[in-house]
Amino acid sequence: MNLENIYTELILEHSRNKNNRRDLEEYTHKELGHNPSCGDEITLQLNVVDGIIKDISYNGHGCAISQASTSIMCDIVKGMKVEEAISMADKFIGMVKGEITDPDELEDLDDAIAFESIKNLPARVKCAVLSWYTLKDILINNKSEGSFNPN
Repeated sequence: MNLENIYTELILEHSRNKNNRRDLEEYTHKELGHNPSCGDEITLQLNVVDGIIKDISYNGHGCAISQASTSIMCDIVKGMKVEEAISMADKFIGMVKGEITDPDELEDLDDAIAFESIKNLPARVKCAVLSWYTLKDILINNKSEGSFNPN
């Protein structure tokens, strides 16, 4: 099995993984991320205590790439300081856009490295980065209630 197949399997596995797909009993931050061009939609919930992401979850729907990227992101940033999570989001977005290519710099992205080849599929880049941009927006703008209210 080559590396491309291993990454494809990892993405499919995470897109079906339900561990991070849930509502948090207590959250301090919430925001909707939406990609109108393809219909991907996620709502992130975070419980940030003393500048550390104690827990993070999501709900939503979309393609395997957007859902897997969100699930992997949750695994990576859980337990991180807010500043580290913002830095990690910048690194992931830079990798997917082809702006960061140094393997040493990308090493701490862990399973998210599986999305590196997405840069070769421009139509799918938005799918992969949706949750990471949403996370940055929540943390930088301190969105506690979200800007989306269905009522």
